[in-house]
Order: sequence, then C-alpha cells, then structure tokens
Amino acid sequence: MSRTTASPRLGIRANLAQFSLLVAVNALVGGVLGQERTVLSPLAEQTFGLTGYTFLLTYVLAFGATKAATNYFAGTWSDRYGRKPVLVAGWLIAIPVPLMLIWAPSWGWVVAANVLLGVNQGLTWSTTVIMKIDLAGPSRRGLAMGLNEAAGYLAVAVTAAATGYLAARYGLRPAPFLLGLSYAALGLGLSVFVVRETREHARSEAAGHTARADGRHDHLHAELTDRQVFAHTSVREPALSAASQAGMVNNLNDGLAWGLLPILFTAAGLSVARIGILAALYPAVWGLGQLITGPLSDRWGRKHLITTGMLVQAAALALIAVADTFTTWAVAAVLLGAGTAMVYPTLLATIGDVAHPAWRARAVGVYRLWRDGGFAVGALLSGIVADLWGIRAAVWVVAAITAASGLIVAMRMYETHPPSHRRAAVPAHEDGES
Repeated sequence: MSRTTASPRLGIRANLAQFSLLVAVNALVGGVLGQERTVLSPLAEQTFGLTGYTFLLTYVLAFGATKAATNYFAGTWSDRYGRKPVLVAGWLIAIPVPLMLIWAPSWGWVVAANVLLGVNQGLTWSTTVIMKIDLAGPSRRGLAMGLNEAAGYLAVAVTAAATGYLAARYGLRPAPFLLGLSYAALGLGLSVFVVRETREHARSEAAGHTARADGRHDHLHAELTDRQVFAHTSVREPALSAASQAGMVNNLNDGLAWGLLPILFTAAGLSVARIGILAALYPAVWGLGQLITGPLSDRWGRKHLITTGMLVQAAALALIAVADTFTTWAVAAVLLGAGTAMVYPTLLATIGDVAHPAWRARAVGVYRLWRDGGFAVGALLSGIVADLWGIRAAVWVVAAITAASGLIVAMRMYETHPPSHRRAAVPAHEDGES
C-alpha cells in the first residue's frame, strides 16, 4: 500500500514510456531549429542582398540572446508552475516561426522570427532536459543527457540535410520551412495530450537526497534563493561555473558554424547541396556521438571528457581555417562534432551532479543562460572579426578561445562524478537501474 502512495520511482527503465516520449519530443525541438541551418545564410544574401557579416548574423544574435534569457526563466517557471505548462507554451510560440520565414518581406521579419525561435527553444529544450533529469535519477544522468542531446542534434542534422535538398530542388522558400511547421504542430500535439508532469519525481529525489562523502557540496543546501543559485552556477561553485563558461564557449563556436561557415563554403564554390552535407555532418556526429559519450561520462567521470572535447573542437576549427576543399572540411566537421559530443551531455550531467534537486531546474536554467548566450557572443564577435579581417580570421579567433576554455576546465573543475559515486549502490526507490 505504501508503495503505491509513496514517491514516484526514479530511473530510465522505470519511466521508459515517458522518457522515450520526451526523447521524441526533443527530436522535434531540434528539427524546428534545424530548418534554418542550411537555408538562412543563402536566403540573406540571395533574397535580401545582405553582405556585411555582422548585419547578416543579426538572426543568430537575436536567437542566441533570446534563447539564453528564456532558458533562465524556463528553469524558474518549471519549479514554480510545473514542467509541462512551460513545454506547451514553448510549442505554441513555435507555430508562427516557419510562417514568418516563408512570408518575410524584409530581413526584420527574419530577425523577429528568430526571437520567437529563441523563446521556443529556450522553453522546450530546457524543459525536456529538466524532465529527463527528473525521471532518470542520479545514477544515469550522463546516459539521459546523451539520449536527450543526441535526439535533438540528430534531428538538427537530418533537417539541415533535408532542407538543403528541398532548397536545391524547390527553392529557398517555402518548401524547407514547411518541414519546420510540421515539426511544431506534432510537438505541440504530443506535449498537450501525451506528456505527463515530472516535478514530483524531483521532489521525491530531494526527499531522499544524500550528501557527498567528501563534503564537496555541504554548502549547497536545499534552501537557496534565485540569486544564490545564479551566483553559485555562474561564479562561486568551481564545477558549476567552469561548466557554465565551457558551455558558453561551446555555443560561441556553434554560432560561428551556423552563421559564417555556410558563407565560407559558398565563397569556395560549393553547391547548396554540398553545403547542406557539411551543415549536417557536424550535428550528425555531435548527435550520434552523445549516445556514446553520455554513458561514458557515467563510467569514466565528467571532467576529462569535457577538457578533451574542448581541445578537439579547437583543433577542428583550426583545420577549417586552413582548409579549402570539401573533403578536408568534411573531416573538420566530423572532428568538430566529436569534440562537441564529448562536451555537451557531460556539462549537463555535471550540473545535475552538483545542484540539489530542490533547485536543480533553476541551475539548469542559469547554465543554459550562459551556454546559449554563446550564440549571441559568437555571432557578434565572429561577425565583427569577419568584417574587419575575413571569415578565416574569425575562425582562428574562436579556435583560440575554445582552447583556452578547455584549459580553464582542466584547472578549475573538480570531478563531479567520482569513482565512489559510480560504485555506490542505487537507491531503493530507483527501480530498474543498476
């Protein structure tokens, strides 16, 4: 009797149906983002006649700034109102985005659509992350985040390739964006009618939460204000703050890849279809790789995967800067995806390791605020450098920043998932996970 009225069970296997559904929902979130990856830069030049890189990258800047801010509110609202209402609100905001891109008479409409896209991605992606962490429990966070991010970025890759094909065959508008509209409609339907609330799972974990044996997190108690959560995640707590800066730099180089690399490839004479392949390779390796790196971080720990991943990304960007052929760029795109796969789910798992379940959703929101702020910083920085000294110079600058970020992780972050945690017995209420 107490079993049925007690707290919800934790673990991926114990919540397999809802967990799998949330993986599918996040794939649709990634698909909505992917509709722009191949098409928007050529649209800016060919349809709207934009030539200045800084001005062209206004859509990445608008998206990144809006998504970063929305991530923060997604975390606080998820704690206050529940996860599902925030998820549904995010999908409602997605519906106008492809329609605005199809009908845009001026570049201002594209920028406005990317403001809405940033809100959509901030609410929906943040919420699916939080919900999966709620369901998975402490022993399989790396796997949970690997599955979540793999689904999202594989969908980005597939959609980038598909929109490149559609654009080459049917033109830049409207065909590629009709795919995004179908994703938004399906995501909204699933979130309204099938997805269930997971906030009680976090409350259950909080009730049985135990401190680390080494006393690392003794100061991070359950009762923290929003301001304290922000300060710990941003500056004070070594692992949380190191993860936040690494996440920001990771998306700084993703903003470069999104906004400027298609222009570099176009200038080299590559066709739209080939640019679509390159635009898809990077997130495809990123997405698939997370199915490996997420579980590996549960086995090996977080810190060294993050450090190595940042340095691999830096090397890949350096290769892009010196290359001038499709084959070399394809190799660099694979390397960039592999490095990002080492970093992306592992950073989220790190936040889940350190943050108390009572304020974990807010910590995820703050981390994602800094991480997706990297889109805006990357767009602005790379756009200014590209306007002054060329696209290759911008790639070199971002490569150097990425290498420095990896060294900061190596010096500042401690291991948040040490061997003792990996060997520890699974809590009795985390059924089915061993």
